[in-house]
Amino acid sequence: MEKLLDDELRLWRHVDGTSGKKLDEVTGELKPGDGTAAPLWEGPGAVVRTGQLSFVPPLDGAVAALPTPTAYQALLPLTAPPAAVDDVLSVSRSVRDPQLVGRWFRVADVGVGTYSVVRVLRLDLAE
Repeated sequence: MEKLLDDELRLWRHVDGTSGKKLDEVTGELKPGDGTAAPLWEGPGAVVRTGQLSFVPPLDGAVAALPTPTAYQALLPLTAPPAAVDDVLSVSRSVRDPQLVGRWFRVADVGVGTYSVVRVLRLDLAE
């Protein structure tokens, strides 16, 4: 499994436990907040394209599947701490895709799966 986890990743979480955004009550938009992100974990992992459909929460009992804007997933070793939605993942080195280096992703879903060797997270491109 170590051969699949050939990217160098960093997982960040806002110190106050929030997403780091604040609601502008005048415009109704989410604006970047003043929360400080702290590194939670750094180590080997992988950011891969899924090539599959992403699930959208049910609306009135109907289940729909739509393509995600990014269709990326992160594979983290079980030794990494559990991630939370809105945590941020950065790529500092990638053997498979050099264009991933320097990219930031927001954890969109942590319930994708955990297997005996790897934890799977759904990602969105961070703004």
